[in-house]
This record gives sequence, structure tokens and C-alpha cells, in this order.
Amino acid sequence: VQLVESGGGLVHPGGSLRLSCAASGIMVHLYDMGWYRQGPENQRELIAEIGTGDITNYADSVKGRFTISRDNAKNTVYLQMDSLKPEDTAVYYCHRKFWSDAWGQGTQVTVSS
Repeated sequence: VQLVESGGGLVHPGGSLRLSCAASGIMVHLYDMGWYRQGPENQRELIAEIGTGDITNYADSVKGRFTISRDNAKNTVYLQMDSLKPEDTAVYYCHRKFWSDAWGQGTQVTVSS
């Protein structure tokens, strides 16, 4: 299983980014998939998830601003991030929930003026 995150970068507060997670070795539509993040002084936390029935859930800190989705044809999971805040600065990872796959490199998101 390999999950490769991309799409991070430096953005001003209020800006947007779309992260991508390209999967190989699994079909993402068969599993619950999540986006996680880890800030400089924080533990890794689950912020968005999408179930096999496409039901989504979000952490309170990102609800209403972030949207998780997936493209089954591309075997890719996305995280659309809008209205970004400085506290969203973190390394973002995607992961297959409930499985002990190795974590990818993640993608750095920095929100700063």
C-alpha cells in the first residue's frame, strides 16, 4: 500500500488549497479513508474522513471549511481546504482508517501572511 500526498504549500489566511492523495495497492472506494494533520507541537489528529458509503465526518476545527472527496477512477482522495487559518499550518497525511499501513511523507501546509 502506498499513499502519496501532494498539493501543499504556502498560502495567505483566507486562501484555499486542494490536497491530493494518490493511492496504489488498494482501491480507495473500498475503505474508510481519512485526512490527518500534525502541527509543530501537536499530535497527529484526524480531521476528515470519508466512508465506503461516502458519508463524511469532520473535526470541529475544520467543519464548514474543509471538504473531503474521492475520485474512484483516479483512485485518489482529495481535501479541499477553504478559509484557511494560521492554525491550519501542519503536515497533512492521508491514511486508510483502521489499518496499520505505513504513513506517507505528508504534504506541508503553511498559512501565513
